[in-house]
Order: sequence, then C-alpha cells, then structure tokens
Amino acid sequence: MVSRVRVWLNRTYAENVFFMDQLRRNPSDRAVEIHATHGDADSPVLAAADTAELEPEGLSPAGYVEYALAQCRRRGIDVFVPRLHQSAIVAHRAEFEAVGTALLAPPPEAVAVFQDKVVAYEAVQAVGVPVPPWFRVRDADELLAAVEELEAGGHRACFKPASGAGGVGFRMITRSPFSLTHLSGFPTPYVQLDLVLDALRRSEEPVDWLVMPRLEQPEVSVDCLTGPDNRVRLAIGRVKNGRRRGFTLQEQWLEPARLVVEGFGLHYLSNVQFRMFGDTPVLMDVNTRPAGGLHQLSLCGVNVPWLAVQLALGEDPGTVTPPFLGQDYTVVAGPRPLRPVSIPQQRPETEAPLLTAVPAPAQPGSVQTGAALPL
Repeated sequence: MVSRVRVWLNRTYAENVFFMDQLRRNPSDRAVEIHATHGDADSPVLAAADTAELEPEGLSPAGYVEYALAQCRRRGIDVFVPRLHQSAIVAHRAEFEAVGTALLAPPPEAVAVFQDKVVAYEAVQAVGVPVPPWFRVRDADELLAAVEELEAGGHRACFKPASGAGGVGFRMITRSPFSLTHLSGFPTPYVQLDLVLDALRRSEEPVDWLVMPRLEQPEVSVDCLTGPDNRVRLAIGRVKNGRRRGFTLQEQWLEPARLVVEGFGLHYLSNVQFRMFGDTPVLMDVNTRPAGGLHQLSLCGVNVPWLAVQLALGEDPGTVTPPFLGQDYTVVAGPRPLRPVSIPQQRPETEAPLLTAVPAPAQPGSVQTGAALPL
C-alpha cells in the first residue's frame, strides 16, 4: 500500500488554496494531507488545510528554522514548500532531510542571487538574458538623476524596492501636479515626483529602490519545473494583456527562462517574468517559489503542484509537455471558507463557516462561478 504524502505550506498566499486543491486531485490518486501555518487566523489556506496552526510572531530567521524543524518532526512532513524565511530554511536542507523532510525550494546560492533585484539583473545579463535599463537609488538626488535620464530617452520612470515580492512598493512617476483629478476614480500607482523627492529629503534613512522605464505589455510569466540536476522538466508561459490571459510555448519567452533557471539552479518551482522594452522581451522579475497563478496551468491539462511534489520525493516525472494550451481566459473572485471564529463567538457553531473571496480556478472544458472564465 502506498503511504499518504504530508505536505506543509508556510505563510503562503491566499491563492495557494488552489495549489492545495490540485495536490489532493493528483492524477496518481495518491492520498495527500496538507498542513498549513500562517500569521493571519483568517487566511483561507488555514481553512483549506487538513491541519493548521497560527505561526508565532517575532521569530528571527534562525528561530524560525528551529520552529520549522520542530513542525516537520511533529507533523511527519514529507515535503515542505517554504515561502516565509525561504533563504534561511534552504541553508539547513541537510537538517530537514535528517528528519525525513524534502524541501521544495532551490539551493541557498540560487535564492541569494534573486533576493536583490540589482544582483539578479547583473547576474542574468552575464548569461545573455536581456534586462531593461535600471538605476539603483538611495536618496533624492539619485532618484532625480535617474528619472531625468530615463525621460530624456523618451521613457516613463517607475520604481520599486530592490528586494521585495508581489509588486509591493511599485510606483510610477508623474510630473503632473497633485490636483482634484487624482482624487477622482480609484487610486492609481502614479505618484508626483515633487512629493517623492520631498519625502526622501525629509527622511532620516536612505531607501533602496530600483528605478527603471515603465515596461509594456504583454507580461509573460514562465512557470518552470526544474530538477536537482538543473534540467527543466516543464516550462509554460502565462500571458497577461490587460484582463485577457492566455498561454504560450513560444521560444522568445521560454528560452531566456530556461537560461535563468538552469544557469542558476532554480530547482523545483520557479517563475520568470518578462515584459516588453520596445520590441525586445526583457526580464522583469524572478520568483524562487511557486507563483500564485500556477494553478491556472490546469487549463493546459497539467497538474504542476503534484509534478513538483513527485520530483521532491525523488519520483522524477521526466520531461513533461502539456497536451494542449488552454483557451484565453480571465480571472474573477469566488468565495472560500474560513475557520470558525472562536473569540468572540460571532455565530452559532451550526451555521456555515465564514467565507472569503479569492480568485478561483477552472477545469479544462468547464465554466464555474468564481472561476477562471474563458473569454
């Protein structure tokens, strides 16, 4: 009898409820039990898991590693998919292996390269992957000089933290003065240059920003599954152009993604993002973890989370080609249950659990309410 597989996801994105769903619906018909931890009691991943715990707050990276090892021992974790403190955790891979846990994450050297976007851009340029013009800035004078140089070349400037994820801190620069126009409609990522410069000059601490031209659509996120031998098993591009989404196997996107993941040893699941700079696809970002939209590849007939777990367990699936590319689609929100609240008690225990809205996936050939809907 084949034993069940125990998988742990730590403080992951809400959208990874679909990652968890796909593990349970694996084509091997293998029993999977999922453990989840998070700092937010209302994270839907806690409700979606078979077992769940709130994570302790305030742990140092070293302290978190000890906490993670204890979780793996106590819960009998076979595969750990770390997001929080990934770099500290992968540095202790041997200790996790000693307690019987495989880490579904790249080696520490690969994670270190892509923690800092400047280091990453310099590294990928060296292996022949195009990147956009960029400037590292730490104060108002450096920001102004970078913006003026980009504008002189006919580009619109934007900035983001040199380290970070999920688009947090991304802003686009405008020279339009602040007016009532900026208070109508929905908030935008545009910020006035004079306000940013003033804030920097008043700040007592330097910033660490990457300033670059605003890149154009389409945005193509290439999801890659790579073995410990640095060989890519699967690569599919997810194309985003406004609301419309689709898939691609065009080599102009896949070839530079392979150069990155194979050249730097981004084992297991990673995501390489490109946008257009003029007529050239250029690297925008690299994620050393599963992308939040990874589950959308189910529209191409592949269950990538399960393929990754198999690979982590030493069950190499070999090179995988999607049987088809799904039709164009869009993403809408749907409800997911939350864990019942305990203090204060908000409703009788017999009532249905609370719901939260997160984007939901669709299966090939079907349309679901709260799903990735075909266009």
